[in-house]
Amino acid sequence: MSQTVDRALSILPLLAQGPADLGQVADRLGVHKSTALRLLRTLHEHGLVHRQQDQRYRLGARLFALAQEAVENLDVREIAHPYLAALNEQIGHTVHLAVYEEGEVLYIDKVESRYPVRMYSRIGKPVAITVAAVAKLLLADLPEGERRAVAAKLDYPPYTPRSTPNAAAFLKELAAVSEQGWATDLGGHEESINCVGAPIRGADGRVVAAMSVSAPNVVVTAEELLGLLPLVRRTADAISREYSGTAPASTSSATATSTSANTPTKDNG
Repeated sequence: MSQTVDRALSILPLLAQGPADLGQVADRLGVHKSTALRLLRTLHEHGLVHRQQDQRYRLGARLFALAQEAVENLDVREIAHPYLAALNEQIGHTVHLAVYEEGEVLYIDKVESRYPVRMYSRIGKPVAITVAAVAKLLLADLPEGERRAVAAKLDYPPYTPRSTPNAAAFLKELAAVSEQGWATDLGGHEESINCVGAPIRGADGRVVAAMSVSAPNVVVTAEELLGLLPLVRRTADAISREYSGTAPASTSSATATSTSANTPTKDNG
């Protein structure tokens, strides 16, 4: 039975390259035409392949509908959270997850730092879009025309001397982020807070979310935080693989800890 399933599934990537006739399918699978025909008929009955008038087979509409439904029902927060919690358990700093929706970048998950100095950020709250690492990652993935249009509409508040001053500077930084595949906010929103982030990608390679690690410089220096970037990127890559369905589900998870905040402070990681 497993061999039959394997052969049937092998037909789908073949037809993804374009329509094929019965002989071509049989040759590719290395089976007799009668075997290939039985497999094609079964796939046809389920709407996964379609037989054209020229007797060639192509992928069926049901396959595309299933793929679209699966994408729409994916919850990146649910998939990402065990990885965020495990990273937090390992390094101790605040971990955020954010998405871009309707012109805003919003936090959709957060795992608190285990240190007494805590980040004042909330799930559902928009980030400072011109300086936050997660915002840079999400906007850097937009098509160039859309990226320029968004940058032109933004205000550029001078939160600190390190804040992004204008649209030209912002676009230059987004281009760099797009090229390097990671982003930082080193005192851009609040001088005492630093942040490093990495993108989470879907099966098509587009950025669907961004994650970051943030910490005040009284806990860890900017240089030390940058040293965690490879770990942050590996975590984002692991989430991307699971989200896109290219890796088995992870069993690693950690419980977010909660401690009393002695010195609340802002954050835009």
